[in-house]
Amino acid sequence: MSTIADRGTLLVAPHQFPHLEREQKLAAQFGLKLVAAVDQQAFTDGMVDAEIVMVTPYGKVNEAEFARMTRCKAVVRYGIGYDNIDVKAAAKYGVPVSIVPDASSEEVAAHALAMGVALARRLPHGQAAIMNNGWAGTIAYDTPKLADLEVGILGMGRIGRLTAGWWAKLGTKVKAYDPFAEFTDIPKASLEEILEQSDVVSLHLPLNADTRNMISTEVLKRMRPGAVIVNVSRGGLIDEPALAEALSSGQIAGAALDVFAKEPLPADSPLRDAPNLILTPHIAWRSNTSLGALQDGAVDRARKALFGEQMPDVVS
Repeated sequence: MSTIADRGTLLVAPHQFPHLEREQKLAAQFGLKLVAAVDQQAFTDGMVDAEIVMVTPYGKVNEAEFARMTRCKAVVRYGIGYDNIDVKAAAKYGVPVSIVPDASSEEVAAHALAMGVALARRLPHGQAAIMNNGWAGTIAYDTPKLADLEVGILGMGRIGRLTAGWWAKLGTKVKAYDPFAEFTDIPKASLEEILEQSDVVSLHLPLNADTRNMISTEVLKRMRPGAVIVNVSRGGLIDEPALAEALSSGQIAGAALDVFAKEPLPADSPLRDAPNLILTPHIAWRSNTSLGALQDGAVDRARKALFGEQMPDVVS
């Protein structure tokens, strides 16, 4: 087998994993040196020697970096979202990019459902009232019962389908929009109908040029005054200052976010002072099995690339 100097490295982006035992075993199997970058600069610097680049939400790969990857056999993204990877550049330089889309679909859908139900039942309003030494007042008089609740799902991939199905089993009126996916088990609706005629809007879309800041000031003004928004997908889907303003003014009734345009959420983000808002720190995917499944899936794809085999779920 070639020496480490001959073979290069297995590079991991900045991460929050408890350990990299799987990645270390893979590197040893192929005589590679495991390099875990501590920040974006170290990640960028390490790409020159990388045979495999493993990307987390805390690292980016742009076109200039792909141009330097003369040894790279593949880029593997831990998880499903790949807006932090320039896949057009990857294709230009012949570097395949594989994602791990199914490691925690159930967990993320469950998080979305839990957030949506909590908002629909006005739990943030109730807690805020008690914490401010108040009581019930008019809280929840504006929310429909479950049988009348209109739920709109934007995006019918794995997670969107699960979320829609669970909402339907609760007896709510569910409709969905996806310009690409085919589905027949949930009634279809237009994007405008979902945004303007839903009590709960649940986002399950990729982040791209068409969807960035799709929940804008203009869109928020068109939504029902009692509507709520759930986002467990990508932070950039929502114009965060606009959402904070809509919550503060009462334009919409609430929101729940697990993802943000910048993570960790900046200390000066207007979301921190917005009312009727549930915030969780990008943990929707977590469970007592999801982390292992995620790392196993990523390592399996990297191993296939090193063996010269076709990886699944290639997006470039």
